[in-house]
Amino acid sequence: MVLAVTTICAAVLLAVVLAKRKRDHRELERYSITPEALHALLASNQDVLVIDARLPLDLFGDSVIIPGALRLAPQDVRENPSLLPKEKDLVVYCTCPSDETSRTVLHRALAMGFLRIKFLKGGLNGWRAKGFPVEPYTKPFHLDSGKTNHLATVAHSEDQF
Repeated sequence: MVLAVTTICAAVLLAVVLAKRKRDHRELERYSITPEALHALLASNQDVLVIDARLPLDLFGDSVIIPGALRLAPQDVRENPSLLPKEKDLVVYCTCPSDETSRTVLHRALAMGFLRIKFLKGGLNGWRAKGFPVEPYTKPFHLDSGKTNHLATVAHSEDQF
């Protein structure tokens, strides 16, 4: 009897987990764009704002950006959502291979009223894997040490690498 109840509970839990995973996947597909589609949009001069939303340490480790992209730290957008125009098409990318960061950003963006937002499938690595161009990111940015009042400014240049 106990074994049957345990088996039923495990099956129900598994079904719930699989249903949530499927729903998350469908949602992410609805709000994602392939590197090829983004490249075509940019080549056709469509009015789209590309946002590099990588965490500062990710940017520090890989200091390139998609040409024309605007670099905004996720923390900056959380603190000041008006940095992003709601009336414009947005494409956001990061470097998280599982798209976990994209899902988190998506839920926050939708909650803040951003409905014209897409996420680049595969992020920056997916973009580069297709052979699309990147350029060095040379503007200064802050490494967040975990304390909002204790930031270090890091200036990047091509000579550092």
